[in-house]
Amino acid sequence: MAITLPFRQGQLVVVVLREPRERLWGRLLGLEAAGVALRGIDVSPWDEVLSLVRRGEVELVALSSRFYPMHRVESLYLDEPSSGVPSLGEVFAVRTGVDPQDFLADRQTLPPE
Repeated sequence: MAITLPFRQGQLVVVVLREPRERLWGRLLGLEAAGVALRGIDVSPWDEVLSLVRRGEVELVALSSRFYPMHRVESLYLDEPSSGVPSLGEVFAVRTGVDPQDFLADRQTLPPE
């Protein structure tokens, strides 16, 4: 019997990596047997990130789109509220006034003129 995964492209997720241990939050770009593609940030400087976004200094946030091979992925879970605790996306929106999907949207850089 096949397991139906709840993960869809564009959803907010948290990825826990090993070796080295990292915890990432972002928008799921893709999920396959080879690994996970994510546009997001490391949550270790979470309060600093929220402060920078709130002040409009988004360019100082280390936001990136990356692929993480499955051998590094310890766990992947949806960013959703649990037991009365808000999701990281909800916290982000409340503390910054910015929609997390807008913050995590793909940025296209223009070629130099």
